[in-house]
Amino acid sequence: MDLIKPHINKENTRTVNKALQLLIIDDSEDDALLIMRALRKGGLKPKFHQVENEEKLRIALNRQSWDIVISDHNMPEFSSQEAIKVVKELYPDLPVIVVSGTIEERVGIEAMKTGAQDYVMKDNLARLIPVIERELKETIGRKAHKEAEQSLHYLSFHDTLTNLLNRKEFERRLRLSVEDSQRDGFPNVLMYLDLDQFKIVNDTCGHVAGDELLKQVTRSLKNHIRDTDTLARLGGDEFGILLENTSQEQSIALAERIRQDIKDLHFSWQDKPFAISISIGMVAINKDTTSVHELMSCADMACYAAKEKGRDGIQWYSSDDAEYNQRRNEMQWASKIKQSLEEDRFLLYFQPMRGLQPSCSGDHGEFLIRLYDEGGIIPPGAFIPAAERYNLMPLIDRWVVENVFKYLSKSGLGQKDEGTFFINLSGTSLSDKSFFNDIRKLVKQYNVKSSRICLEITETAAIDNLNDAVEFISEIRDEGFKFALDDFGVGMSSFSYLKTIPVDYLKIDGSFVQNMLNDPIDKGIVDACNQISHAAGLQTIAEFVENKETEEALKAMGVDFGQGFGIAKPGPLKYQVN
Repeated sequence: MDLIKPHINKENTRTVNKALQLLIIDDSEDDALLIMRALRKGGLKPKFHQVENEEKLRIALNRQSWDIVISDHNMPEFSSQEAIKVVKELYPDLPVIVVSGTIEERVGIEAMKTGAQDYVMKDNLARLIPVIERELKETIGRKAHKEAEQSLHYLSFHDTLTNLLNRKEFERRLRLSVEDSQRDGFPNVLMYLDLDQFKIVNDTCGHVAGDELLKQVTRSLKNHIRDTDTLARLGGDEFGILLENTSQEQSIALAERIRQDIKDLHFSWQDKPFAISISIGMVAINKDTTSVHELMSCADMACYAAKEKGRDGIQWYSSDDAEYNQRRNEMQWASKIKQSLEEDRFLLYFQPMRGLQPSCSGDHGEFLIRLYDEGGIIPPGAFIPAAERYNLMPLIDRWVVENVFKYLSKSGLGQKDEGTFFINLSGTSLSDKSFFNDIRKLVKQYNVKSSRICLEITETAAIDNLNDAVEFISEIRDEGFKFALDDFGVGMSSFSYLKTIPVDYLKIDGSFVQNMLNDPIDKGIVDACNQISHAAGLQTIAEFVENKETEEALKAMGVDFGQGFGIAKPGPLKYQVN
């Protein structure tokens, strides 16, 4: 029911509605006119309609909207209580006021219990004015409250930008679909969609442009789904479609139409065009489906596989695919990594290095990370690939840096005048603008000499993030830190990057070092890396030094430091700081 907003009389602050729609239930026309006269005298200008029985009341209520219902109490064939029940049945929020010449207080209270808002005696109709004004105000308040509740209810199930269902509601419907498939065997399909260029649009043109792209994609997706299907925005640039009673062939054909439609979407922002594409992962919902979580993980993995194969593609999930099993393992590790960080279950290990030349003095060594689990100590090779894939390395790097600084501070090693302690960083941390500031703060917090710290990154990661790497390394070296390139020599064409990347140490890749005594090519590569590094004014560290013979050969070659099991195995710190 639409209510007419009342006008506020500033002189007496009473609410005056100039077009009050009034429905009067009374078997006496004279009494109805008496009420109208009193209202007009009080400044109201109502339009009214009179009814005297249930049939006419229902017709009037269904014909138009009313602001107030006034009902006589004493009607021979139609009591006020019966009238109130009819009104509340059809319009629960429509206010009803009982007006009567003779009414006991007990009867009036009963009328209010039935649903009336108030009762007024006919010999005191002046009181009817403030009662109506009060009910108009309260009706508006109730309507606003109800609209707010409806809005909150809508928002709890919908995405505010696209008006699509949100992830919570989508997963609820997905759960019902899984139950249906398990019970009746209907072939349902989950489709997981991820835009390929959304981050580019967002980063180059801003969130307004990104929002507009999502709206256009939403309109495109809506054109392809049936009334029985469910489309939702799962978050960011990710969408989900639940296809009911659909075969694999039908759903793949639909996915192809969607893929082509998105590719044909000509999106531009401020005259700047963008090529838009979408990656789609799909998985069957059948009797073998165990849970919604498992289903979403499978669809997500299939979508990720589509992206890895060049984007703008469709991938169907298969449970016997080794690639998916590996990714499933990584997803499980991602969850375990987050939990381990929260529970502080990571440990620091340390592997000493040995100076191979007379000029190499002071303690040198590399801090390494391990994970403590119920089954024992887990090496980094088990969880680092998952951390890299799911962008968790910056969190791990922060943990390592802070705990190394804490250890160097408590042990006193961080205040020595000689020695260098190496800490591995991931390529993603170089792109994190706040990471450098965090390191500076931690150095001051733990009173560690920055000259004792050498941060290292793999050659591949540095080249893949060349601009970020050069900027980060330059800033960190200006603060007194040292920097090393790890696994150097894997790509021999990278020697030219030594002129670009300002580092202090090169760690020669162990794959060449460990077999250099038996392979002249490997020995030649190690020698070349060492000579070119020295020509660039850098010190060298050979990895994977497994025996005394290799150590002696490296010493004769002029390599500065050796690191490997033949020198010292990694071991736990004398005491853990966490």
